[in-house]
Amino acid sequence: MAEDILGTGRRKTAVSSVRLRRGKGAIKVNGRDFKDYFFSEFQRKSILAPLEMASMKDKFDIIINAKGGGLDAQAEATRLGLSRALVKENEDLHKNFKELGLLTRDSRKKERKKYGLAGARKKFQFSKR
Repeated sequence: MAEDILGTGRRKTAVSSVRLRRGKGAIKVNGRDFKDYFFSEFQRKSILAPLEMASMKDKFDIIINAKGGGLDAQAEATRLGLSRALVKENEDLHKNFKELGLLTRDSRKKERKKYGLAGARKKFQFSKR
């Protein structure tokens, strides 16, 4: 059996594991069809952007395991995982992907609530009297 190429991506609390396998371009996400899982056209284009840039759309079957967060965060995590896997396959892509921001992890997370406040920064209403 051919060697699989793995890539992991993260965004907020979403984690996505991407497995590339030589094939004809079939994509499965958590055992479901790609278009059934990511129903937004924007999310699908965002995820497939690294494949378009590398012109490898029909060279790999892709198996994605995504968990945590929402669909948008999972889509961004999947894009990062796919980019990392493609760079493992072909190191020449690293420079182009880096310039396009496909290898940059968006590290922003939700700020925690602080004691004495209504939220992370929101305060309770002030009453003078």
